[in-house]
Amino acid sequence: MSVDQPIGEDDLNAFVDGRLGPERHALVSRFLSENPQLGERVAADIAVRNTLRDSLQFKAAEPIPARLRIANLAVERHASRPHWLRVAAAALLFALGGLGGWFAHARFAATSVAQRETRVAAEALSAHRVFTAETVHPVEVAAAQEAHLVQWLSRRLNHPLKAPDLSAQGFHLMGGRLLPAGSGAAAQLMYQDDGGARLTLYLRADGEAGTAFRFVQGQNASAFTWSEDGFGYAIAAQVDRTQLLNIAESVYQQSKVSEEPKKPPPT
Repeated sequence: MSVDQPIGEDDLNAFVDGRLGPERHALVSRFLSENPQLGERVAADIAVRNTLRDSLQFKAAEPIPARLRIANLAVERHASRPHWLRVAAAALLFALGGLGGWFAHARFAATSVAQRETRVAAEALSAHRVFTAETVHPVEVAAAQEAHLVQWLSRRLNHPLKAPDLSAQGFHLMGGRLLPAGSGAAAQLMYQDDGGARLTLYLRADGEAGTAFRFVQGQNASAFTWSEDGFGYAIAAQVDRTQLLNIAESVYQQSKVSEEPKKPPPT
């Protein structure tokens, strides 16, 4: 591939897979640094690739079961092969087919979850970068109208929302805004600490029943994503991973409390 050839999707895919030569790799790296939004998408794709590889690594490290070792399956090629050997061969083919299906299912499931979380993380990091840089209009509705803000966003997302209290982590609510998200809508809540550092909570319908926290590193910020009860969450900020995880756990715990059904009054 010529170094002077325009950069396209094939280059980006090869960059994610680590298949570019040194000169082409340097050219694509420079291109991504000059296009931050595309760079964040590629960084998210790399994170998904690494997550998928790590999630399936345990299967590759497992020893081959004794019943599937070639030495234990060798049979004489003879015209008068006993009936039980033919049965064993058929069972082996069935077992290998089932094993292949299990791997395919596991890979598809892991890829599907990773793709959803990559989409949420990419959208959250993009919105974080755009609106945390604003000085005049960082939010659409200010924290002074928190009740209206939460009611409005809950209605537009068709999901009961709550603005988490992050004062224990040093952040205070600035307000929030409505964002487009594919064919639906998303919400962004913005927080700020006493030093002016900003943090955003991104929320949108996800379709997944529940996933564990996953960390995504962007160029200018990082994010933790997870989903719960068909709703996706992403906390984005330019803080260290440990602090961000602590904030994500606080948001998760507060969202669980807010979703618990109200107990009927005592009779």
